[in-house]
Amino acid sequence: MRPVIILRPEPGAEETAARALTLGLTVRLCPLFEARAVAWTAPAAAQFDALLLTSAQAARLAGPQLAAYRNLPAYAVGGATARALAAQGFDSIVSGDQDGNAIAARIAADGHRRVLHLGGRTVAAIAQGPLSIQRTIIYEMVGRAGAELATLLQPGAVLLIHSPRAGQKVADLVPVNLRDQFHIVAISPAALSACGDGWASAETPDRPDDERMLALAARLCE
Repeated sequence: MRPVIILRPEPGAEETAARALTLGLTVRLCPLFEARAVAWTAPAAAQFDALLLTSAQAARLAGPQLAAYRNLPAYAVGGATARALAAQGFDSIVSGDQDGNAIAARIAADGHRRVLHLGGRTVAAIAQGPLSIQRTIIYEMVGRAGAELATLLQPGAVLLIHSPRAGQKVADLVPVNLRDQFHIVAISPAALSACGDGWASAETPDRPDDERMLALAARLCE
């Protein structure tokens, strides 16, 4: 069976691996990045009428300061982010299954305007529309050595790409003349584009969802 190579950072890598094993897939773990908290100053909650998180890492790494925003309506991109917020004591959470632009539109439609976005040092741009969004950096992704990936790559392997940054690193690590041996399943069009061309196959699910990515990978492994 073709192996599925999971490149996302922990703890997401183990979560994806557990889901993949329930589907009977052969799993290889090779996180390309490690999420690390950075020192941050929490803006006063009274300045905002909504909280936005586009990554579960933000909820996991924000620290005790995150509790200051529990009375704000919280908006999350993806189920994992929503679950991470719930684990931190938030009970008013709206989860969107698309991207930052879609959730921003939902925030605006709900009548909010002043938004605090807690996220990583590198994030995809969000079309603000009528919103005033203040970004506060609370974590950063630190690259790990990529030599391990070469030892896991075997012809037919399926690489799961959970971010544009991971796609770019895979493009850097896998020579163009070898890419036709491997398959790509990327969480979004932006992540797919970052992988470059020349792969045996390259696709994204209809929504940026881990379960949908694994469903595509399972079909490739049949």
